[in-house]
Amino acid sequence: MLIDTTPGTALKAKLFRGFADSSRLALLDLLRAGPRTVSALVEATGLTQSNVSNHLSCLRDCGLVTSAQQGRYVLYQLSDERVEMLLSLADEVLREVARGVSACTNYTEDHPPFAVKGAEDESCHS
Repeated sequence: MLIDTTPGTALKAKLFRGFADSSRLALLDLLRAGPRTVSALVEATGLTQSNVSNHLSCLRDCGLVTSAQQGRYVLYQLSDERVEMLLSLADEVLREVARGVSACTNYTEDHPPFAVKGAEDESCHS
């Protein structure tokens, strides 16, 4: 079933798919504390270097993080303080509705979300 949406809604859905992957969300949460290298993110998450690099590339391509060369290292950080604000707001909402979200069976691997017309899937957003 396709839901016909406005371009703004489709773009917003695409933004939230960037946050929907648990690995990307873990990286974004870690970057809330400040800039970090890939090595620091690998150590903190337990993900492989390749996996962290791929997710950071996706997040950078989507404009959610930026990178800057610092000597022989590349530091990644949130691109905008509003990304951190959005994550903080999500924490606030979850404090109120965590039980319902945890019990929800609509957004699981076994029950994929509805397709949204105009929101093409890309490899880093699936």
